[in-house]
Amino acid sequence: MPQVFLSLAKPCEFEIEKIKGSRFLGFARPVEEEKQALAFVEEQRKRYHDARHWCWAYRLGRAGESFRYQDDGEPSGTAGAPILAAIDAKRLTYVLVLVVRYFGGTKLGTGGLARAYGQAAKAVLEKAKILEVRIDRPVEVVFAYEDTAAIQGVMHRFQLQPIQALYEERSRLFFSVPSEQAEAFAGALRDASSGRAEITIGEEGVQQKA
Repeated sequence: MPQVFLSLAKPCEFEIEKIKGSRFLGFARPVEEEKQALAFVEEQRKRYHDARHWCWAYRLGRAGESFRYQDDGEPSGTAGAPILAAIDAKRLTYVLVLVVRYFGGTKLGTGGLARAYGQAAKAVLEKAKILEVRIDRPVEVVFAYEDTAAIQGVMHRFQLQPIQALYEERSRLFFSVPSEQAEAFAGALRDASSGRAEITIGEEGVQQKA
């Protein structure tokens, strides 16, 4: 399972220039599950109730293993698939992109529609702020003064710095460690302190970097 993936920092909206009279409004937003994605689509259906089509795609899961798209009345393959392709071109996951179309009176043909929906999806994602998400695990180590040098040596080897430190009779350091390194880091701390250090590994969480 990937320990790092790309998503969106926040929702984004963008409307491209009209294409033969048709308007294409793009919406991109981070989502955690299908229910949340579909709820947003329904909200925009109500908000833009006078539009002709509400086409969308999403990709979910750390590895992007879950996806779905909807042409919403446009010819098959001309809307949802190009939107999904725009998401995949950015290597994003946990993302929904919706494109709302106001029909301008001139048909675009299947090729024209695919290009228009793909362009609208690409444009809104270009405007969006991309976020790198890393899966971390919290590690807490408690140790005596005599083991300070050994603990610092392990920190240096793993290139990690504590996110919080309490220096008392027994020092207490808190780390946010990439998930795949957490067990090895904890083991190295135990070995370096000859088992004297008290180490606790917590559940996975996320660290976000824009």
